[in-house]
Amino acid sequence: MKPIRPLLLAAFAASLTSSLRADIGLISPTEAKALIENADPAQRPVVLDTRGGYKDYFRGHLPTAHHLNFDTLRGTDAGVPVQYLPDDLTAALLVRAGVDKDRLHLVYATGDTLPNDEILSATMVAHVLEKFGIENIRIVEGGLKGWIDAGLEPVREYHGNPAGRLPAERKPEIAADIDDVLALKERDDVVLVDARPHNEFIGDDDVWFRKGHIPGAVGFHWAKLMDGKNTHQFRPVAEVKAELEAAGITPDKTIICYCGTSREGSLVRFYLKHLAGYPKVTLYEGAWKEYVWIRDQSLPAETGE
Repeated sequence: MKPIRPLLLAAFAASLTSSLRADIGLISPTEAKALIENADPAQRPVVLDTRGGYKDYFRGHLPTAHHLNFDTLRGTDAGVPVQYLPDDLTAALLVRAGVDKDRLHLVYATGDTLPNDEILSATMVAHVLEKFGIENIRIVEGGLKGWIDAGLEPVREYHGNPAGRLPAERKPEIAADIDDVLALKERDDVVLVDARPHNEFIGDDDVWFRKGHIPGAVGFHWAKLMDGKNTHQFRPVAEVKAELEAAGITPDKTIICYCGTSREGSLVRFYLKHLAGYPKVTLYEGAWKEYVWIRDQSLPAETGE
């Protein structure tokens, strides 16, 4: 890829910045680079490297990327592992990472072939940002792999953002709790989508002490939405539409996504809401890990297809 001359880059960045409205979606590596190198520091985005492996950050990352390990936003609560932290703790971590109500946020992780699933870190962090009221979020298409494939160089210099400022208004309605799930799942206009691999959905796994899925749920593995050569690259909606409809996942329904720990479900929700334009999509944050444990393990589970 030929280098972009500084004046052309500045002009491209300015035109790109002016065309970007507050939204949640995707951005190409080339567009991300132009914004990161904007001549006006005030117009540069907050770049968040969400990977769980801190050594991966040391090996190379996008310029100006602040490392926000996705798993710092979760912890054990009432015996249930990897539950989202209380809002005050989450807010403090986001402010420390430079998350700001007036800036664009570029979120990314590593891209590779399965079983690499780092994209789930990016969609999980994007979900948390959205829930805390941030309205301008882009996931970098292809992740770090896409960046390198575009002929762009990673860097190793550390970067830390100044403290951010969160919006006063949050969006708790994008998350569902167990009461929401139990109250809505039997309705004809509601589809409960399990985003885990098929073997976990049917109960053939070595992960969960209670097997199967929430009764009535349909299984739709998150990886079906991603390119086979790069799990950080989303497939076009036109390619996936028939598969979604065949599973009964249609835009006229209220969709509740869930998975094992809420990462896989966050990707399916991101795709349906922000790429496919489904109007009513939430994420059951407690996920299967909570469902199988709470209420004295009394909630019903279903195995098989």
